Amino acid sequence: MTKEHDTMNSQTMDRADVSAAEVVSSVYTCPVPHSPQEVSGVRRHALGVLAAWGTPGTTAQEVVLVISEMVTNAVLHALPPAELRLFVYADGDRPVIRVEITDGGAAPVWPGTAPSPDESGRGGVVVDALAIRHGSVSRPSGTTTWWADLPAR
Repeated sequence: MTKEHDTMNSQTMDRADVSAAEVVSSVYTCPVPHSPQEVSGVRRHALGVLAAWGTPGTTAQEVVLVISEMVTNAVLHALPPAELRLFVYADGDRPVIRVEITDGGAAPVWPGTAPSPDESGRGGVVVDALAIRHGSVSRPSGTTTWWADLPAR
């Protein structure tokens, strides 16, 4: 299976476009506190939502790993506000879970504040390994939505 890596404009990739193009069966939205200490709470809450949707355990753990990487990136490297959205939709005959994180766009990088290579930089590899396809949308308003589609079963 080939992966699709997309940087799409807001006309081709938007929450409304997913809803219009495919049948969305479940939706979850949650504000993301702009604090690294809150990422574990977002993970726990998302895992509960995925369990309520009947997502199998291994699949739910993979989705939560992607959520963790994307939320952490938004908290550490972007401006607030941030929001997590999860959708379950049909992609042909297979169910897909879409993870979206919308943030306030690029944060200023202050000299000497960049993390060391040992501390970060693997999130993209994790998302790439687990997602069917993923990408981002930057809007003129300054917000950015990072998204990833994962198999739901």
